[in-house]
Amino acid sequence: MYARFVKLVVVATAMLFVLSGCAVQQARKDYGSFRDASPRSILVVPVINKSVEVDAPDYFLSTIARPLAERGFYVFPVHLVKRVMEDDGLSDADMVHAGEPQRLGKLFGSDAVMYISIERWDAQYLILATAVTVEMKYTLKSVATGETLWANSQKLVYQPQNNSGGGIAGLVAMAITAAITKAAPNYVPLAQQANFMAIYTKGQGLPAGPYDAAFNKDKSEF
Repeated sequence: MYARFVKLVVVATAMLFVLSGCAVQQARKDYGSFRDASPRSILVVPVINKSVEVDAPDYFLSTIARPLAERGFYVFPVHLVKRVMEDDGLSDADMVHAGEPQRLGKLFGSDAVMYISIERWDAQYLILATAVTVEMKYTLKSVATGETLWANSQKLVYQPQNNSGGGIAGLVAMAITAAITKAAPNYVPLAQQANFMAIYTKGQGLPAGPYDAAFNKDKSEF
């Protein structure tokens, strides 16, 4: 249901998005290690925030669990995980990412750990236009071996279209629209779309998990 909904959103808003790297044909990933490990459960740890938006990690965490679950994996409740890790002295995301996934596997009993860094989460104001950008890097590691099972990155830029017409009035309307977008950019739908593309894109995303009907039936695509 989630995948179908997001596909409809993609079609309906395709002209509003500028996709980074969409014209470049990427080679299909090697899924050998992922298939061998065959993870059933994923632990998403606190994300590294390289942007200047201090609230970006919390907003982002609200977007990642559902697409992973819809892909067929059990996902530990992300905000509960964050709270437990803080209570265990693991509140620093950089320290968590630098540590061994085996420790986290023992703590939570997961098969794999998802590490995510927010590379960009910003809105650039250009007077007559504002471009809202999100960019993430994703890495999935085995808790048994520490090996990287899958890695991906996704960048998405949104720039509202303005159909206010020409002349001075049109320029004023464009400036107002850009200022409003800059003042209150809505990053969450953009992050949701970026997650969907990172997880579902054939040859680049995650193969279906054990709780998806396509489990072990999508090897020609992943």
